[in-house]
Amino acid sequence: MQFSRELRNDVLAGDITLSVRLWKRPRVKPGGRYRVGPGEIEVDAVELVPFAAVSGKDVRRAGEPDRETLRRRAAHAGPIDEDTLVYRIEFHTVPP
Repeated sequence: MQFSRELRNDVLAGDITLSVRLWKRPRVKPGGRYRVGPGEIEVDAVELVPFAAVSGKDVRRAGEPDRETLRRRAAHAGPIDEDTLVYRIEFHTVPP
């Protein structure tokens, strides 16, 4: 799973534990392990939800200051409205 360079250290530190992705189909699966820079994460859950279902807690877990910043980061593949379906991915770091 790819993360922006500015987020990688926070992902590896365990400070970011959720990602919102605008994908046509899931690219990760629960239980899957994925390399992030020098470390690894394991996916706990993958859920297809409307963007409106993304909570304030989700925004904080994704390492963003607010929903609009998260919307812009996730929208690299196209526009995201409140009813746009996005993948909500929960994960944790894997100890070395």
